Amino acid sequence: MFRVITIEREYGCGGGAIAAQLARHLNWTLWDKQLTDEIAHLANVDRSAVIRCDERCNSRLYRMAKTFWRGSYESSSQLAHQTFDTDRMMAMMEEITARIAREGKAVVVGRGAPFFLRDNPDTFHVFLYAPRGEKVRRLIGDGASESEAEALVDVVDRERKAFVKHYFDSEWPTRSLYHMMLNTATGNDSVIDAILHTMRMVEGRPQATHYDPAKIPVPS
Repeated sequence: MFRVITIEREYGCGGGAIAAQLARHLNWTLWDKQLTDEIAHLANVDRSAVIRCDERCNSRLYRMAKTFWRGSYESSSQLAHQTFDTDRMMAMMEEITARIAREGKAVVVGRGAPFFLRDNPDTFHVFLYAPRGEKVRRLIGDGASESEAEALVDVVDRERKAFVKHYFDSEWPTRSLYHMMLNTATGNDSVIDAILHTMRMVEGRPQATHYDPAKIPVPS
């Protein structure tokens, strides 16, 4: 029985809102902004520091500097006061998602959760996408200008691709990872209905039977 749902999404397709609506319907915990708060609390940093790292790689310059610190005479002192970064966030995310999976009844949005839980049989994985025009329309509806929406649709997903490639050595989206991929242009309610219906179908799927071509009737 599925006890966790991960929602990966293209930016602007409405994935966050759909995840929230799905969690309310199931009466499950939504781990989206709450993930940011949990990491900030455990790391003892301001949530703005976590937001800066959210599904973004550390800059190339920062990674070079970090490598230098590790090999320098002062490395122990430098790392003891290390600024919160994406590497640290990802190490914490792996621990947090494992705990979420143990507790169950959770909808988890992005942040590498589909990869961390890819071998968990109790997790149902969904990828949400939409045509560019639909994503721009949704972002404008959320208060962005048209030019802002156009830029965000390109930039954020490009950062997510780099993030997944760097931390999981995978392409984004990794299609084989998901139970289903849905176009949100069909509407939030339709997407949620499809997720719930498919979950029930997969949970109740009978055991596969041996395929015997000799038993297939031959047309006369």
